[in-house]
Amino acid sequence: MPTILISGAASGLGRAFLEAYSQEHINTIIAIDREQIHLFATCAATISSHIVDVTEEKSINNLATALEGTPIDLFIHSVGIRGLVPAVENAQPESVAAAETLDVMDLSTLMHTFQVNAAGTFLLIRSLLPNLRRADAAKVVIMSSRMRSLGYNTTGSAYAYRASKAALNAMIKSFSIDVPEVVFVLCHPGRVESRLVKYKEEGAISAEESVLGLLPLVQSWDKNDSGQFYDRFGQPIVW
Repeated sequence: MPTILISGAASGLGRAFLEAYSQEHINTIIAIDREQIHLFATCAATISSHIVDVTEEKSINNLATALEGTPIDLFIHSVGIRGLVPAVENAQPESVAAAETLDVMDLSTLMHTFQVNAAGTFLLIRSLLPNLRRADAAKVVIMSSRMRSLGYNTTGSAYAYRASKAALNAMIKSFSIDVPEVVFVLCHPGRVESRLVKYKEEGAISAEESVLGLLPLVQSWDKNDSGQFYDRFGQPIVW
């Protein structure tokens, strides 16, 4: 019976992964989010939930204590923020680009975005390594973004988001080297409609559509894929 931990499970991609994996009775799911997670009225899997804020080390440590001795076979990490300057986003919610330009970006936004997207992810994964090592062939799949790719960046801007996701990818690559017994894969899930922004971006797909395509990839990725960065179709993304 596999144990699956899903972060960011209250909404967006995390919620879609939670719904998908909850359909299988063989699954035991641990769902975490900084908000209360409303579980489904009926589901086949066994689900427990924890409130965890990745910006607070004490909150992460409390989770590690609660899960002590529990093997984790699969960890889907989908916590993240877009890194938009709040005052600009609130004033122009229909224009994501306006809230992340060179002129408006500020230190507070940069630091908070890095704390959530990179530092918080590092601390969470490190705290769960004992659980991952207890599993026979543990796998960690991180929702990253094509926007972190230096080779893909032809439009500039998005300073907080691009930089924090690039840092995230660098950390995960190091995890794949330092912890070779665990598979670490970075994935761009596509431009997904979520609460990352206040406005639906043109061309955004639903979280359910993204996850439907990702499920077979998550199942197939193995040690040969550890430390790699793929899009939602399984194609490599330039670093």
